[in-house]
Amino acid sequence: MTTSISSALNAYQQALGRIGAKTPVSEAKPAQNSDFGSMVRDSIENAVELSQQSEKMTIQGIQGKADIQDVVLAVANAETALETVVAVRDTAIQAYQTIMQMPI
Repeated sequence: MTTSISSALNAYQQALGRIGAKTPVSEAKPAQNSDFGSMVRDSIENAVELSQQSEKMTIQGIQGKADIQDVVLAVANAETALETVVAVRDTAIQAYQTIMQMPI
């Protein structure tokens, strides 16, 4: 029992070391323009970039050239970015619908 726990701890430490040693997939770009439209555009471009990197990493994983943990991390990053874009879209649509229902 002790060996399986120590093996698990070693695996977690190795994974943390790999994650910490790598450069981030995509760092948030500083806001160059302060308007909402450019912020949304930058977020969408970032989500697309993460998706493309995720696809490349998945292909490398299928070919046996990438570690499964790297593939899972890339896919999780792309999924999180997509969920964020969808949440912003849903909020914008809801705000638009609320404004359209307001009496003039």
